Amino acid sequence: MKVLYVTAECWPFAKTGGLGDVAYALPKALKKEGVDVRVIMPKYSTIPTYLKDQLKKVGEFSVDVSWRSQYCGIEEMELDGVTFYFVDNEYYFKRDGAESIYGHGDDAERFIFFTNAVLKSIDKLGFYPDVINASDWHTGMLPLFLKEKYAHLPKYKNIKTVYTIHNLQYQGIFGREILGNVLDIDFKHFNNGDIEYYGNINFMKAGINFADKVSTVSPSYAEEIKTEFYGNNLDGLIRANSHKLIGILNGLDYDINNPKTDKNLFANYDINSIDEKVKNKLELQKLLKLDVDPDIPMVGIVSRLVSQKGLDLIDFMMPEIVNEKLQLVVLGTGDNEYQAMFHYYDSHYPNKVSANITFDSSLAQKIYAASDIFLMPSLFEPCGIGQMIAMRYGTLPIVRETGGLKDTVTPYNQYTKEGNGFSFANYNAHEMFFTLQRAIKLYEEDRETWNTLVENAMKTDNSWSKSAKEYIETYKNL
Repeated sequence: MKVLYVTAECWPFAKTGGLGDVAYALPKALKKEGVDVRVIMPKYSTIPTYLKDQLKKVGEFSVDVSWRSQYCGIEEMELDGVTFYFVDNEYYFKRDGAESIYGHGDDAERFIFFTNAVLKSIDKLGFYPDVINASDWHTGMLPLFLKEKYAHLPKYKNIKTVYTIHNLQYQGIFGREILGNVLDIDFKHFNNGDIEYYGNINFMKAGINFADKVSTVSPSYAEEIKTEFYGNNLDGLIRANSHKLIGILNGLDYDINNPKTDKNLFANYDINSIDEKVKNKLELQKLLKLDVDPDIPMVGIVSRLVSQKGLDLIDFMMPEIVNEKLQLVVLGTGDNEYQAMFHYYDSHYPNKVSANITFDSSLAQKIYAASDIFLMPSLFEPCGIGQMIAMRYGTLPIVRETGGLKDTVTPYNQYTKEGNGFSFANYNAHEMFFTLQRAIKLYEEDRETWNTLVENAMKTDNSWSKSAKEYIETYKNL
C-alpha cells in the first residue's frame, strides 16, 4: 500500500503543536507495518541546518496559483526509514522567526501553492499513492483540487483521500476575494455552499465535503464535534458527513518518551524499577528550590497556558490548592492573565509553587518523571498527549472527561481498585478540586493501591502501533 502524508509541519523539521508530532510518529509506525508511506511538507527556512544539509534535490517544475506561475523545487531525505519530500519556494516559505510557519497575510496563497505543488509532484516524482492523508486546514483544499483538476487523469483517478482534523478550532477562513485570485476553481463551489462559510471561504469545510474519509484524533472527539458546543459552527456539516467520519486515537512515540532511556531525567526507571522514580522528584525539588521531601505529592502541569486547557478552573481554585499538602510545578507559556497568576503564587508560596513560564522540552520530561499527579482539566481536548506521557512515566493524570482524555484515562474505582488515573465529568472548578483532593488522600493513606494505579498507568498501551493498524484498516476500506 502506498500512502502520501501531507502536512504543514512535522517534527524535527518544523513544529508548532501536536500535528508536528503526529506527522512524524504516525508515518514511522505505518512504515513498521509495511506501508510505503512518504511525507511531504513545505521547506521552511527555519528547518535546522543539520537537517537542511541532508536534503537532496529530486525535481523542479512550475506551479500555477491562479494567474501566477511559481517555481517549485522538490527536495528529499530519509529519516527513520521514511522518505520525506520538501516543497521549496523561498517566496512563500522563507519567513523569519517563530512565526515562519503560519500567521502571514498571504497564508491562503502560500498553502494553495503548497497544495497544488503536492498534487503536481505526484506525477513528477512517479509516486502514485493509493491514499493521500491530508491534515488540518492548510491542506483542506486538496481533496477538492484532486477531484476538480486531476481526477480525469488515468494515474490520479483511483487515488483516495483521508482528511484528518487535529483541532476543529482552526479552520482556515479567508475572504471570498481569494476565489479567483488564488483558488482558481469553479465558482459553483462557493455558490452551492461547498466551501462558503458566512460569506467567506473555509478550507476545512472543503476538506470535510470532498474527502473520501474524514478522521479525527480520538473516538470521543469524533462524537463531540457533531454537537453545537464542540462543533465550532461546523457541527451541522459534520453531522451531514458523519457516514465518513471516524475517530482514531493518536499514539505516543515510545522511543522518544521512555523513562528507561530518557536522557533528560535525573534517574532512569521502568515498571520493574519504579522505586527509582522518586529520585527524579528529589532532584527536581532541589533544582526548583522547593522543599525537598519524598512524601509530599508533586502535581505537574505542562501545558499551553490558555483557557482551552482548563486554566480558568485552576485559577479559580488556586487559593484552596495552595492550602493543600502538595507542591505545584508549572511549565508553559500562554495568556498573560495565567502567566501572571502563576507568578503571583510562585512569589507568595515559593516552597510550594514553581512557575516556569517558558518552553523547555528537557524540563518538561523532568516534570513528567518527577510528579506524582499530572493535572489536565481541559475544556476540550481532541486527543491530548500530556496525559499519555504522564502515564508512560508512572504519573497519574487528573483529567476532565472530554475527547482523547476520556478515551485514554480510566478513572480510579475504589471498589475494584481498577484505573490508571482520575477524572471528573463537568467543567466545574470544585469538581476538579475534589478530584485532586481525592487523589492526594489516596496517595497519603493507601500507597499500596496508589502503586497499583502507577503500574496500571505504565502498562497502558498508547503506542502508535495500535493506532497505525486502525489507519491501515481505514485506508484498506477505501
